[in-house]
Amino acid sequence: MSLFDDTVLVLKGYEDQTELRQVYLDHLAAHPDGLWKACGDGHITASALVVDPEHGRVLLTLHKKLRMWLQMGGHCEPEDATLAQAALREGAEESGIPGLSLLPGGPVRLDRHLTPCAWHLDVQYAAIAPPGAVEAISDESLDLRWFAYEEVGGVADDSVVRLLEATRDRL
Repeated sequence: MSLFDDTVLVLKGYEDQTELRQVYLDHLAAHPDGLWKACGDGHITASALVVDPEHGRVLLTLHKKLRMWLQMGGHCEPEDATLAQAALREGAEESGIPGLSLLPGGPVRLDRHLTPCAWHLDVQYAAIAPPGAVEAISDESLDLRWFAYEEVGGVADDSVVRLLEATRDRL
């Protein structure tokens, strides 16, 4: 199965945010290249909110280009076999933490936002950090920091707050 087909199946199986989900499906139906950064009308991205439920905290990155505290995430790559793998790859690359595992149940949320490159139709997962995880900053970040759940609203935008709330509901 191709990444495109996997993404369509993931979205069809996602039962929340039905109107936004349909926007994503319509985008893919109209754009066979809708997963790739080269698609100027926008593209599917995959992200992972790295959480440490044992300590009630979340790891956020201060994005180098956007200068905002965000979850790990970004563009799909040709080597990604599934959308979940893309999210997990992005989470591991940007957090520096090996051994992340996605929270079961598929995507936690969808979030569509305009970036300098194009519209991002982000499929948001949550990733559990293994015990004793130590983060390592990547070249895509200005900073990487753990925040208590209660602190996230003071540093991040509403999309990250909603993602954290949905993740906590699923934990």
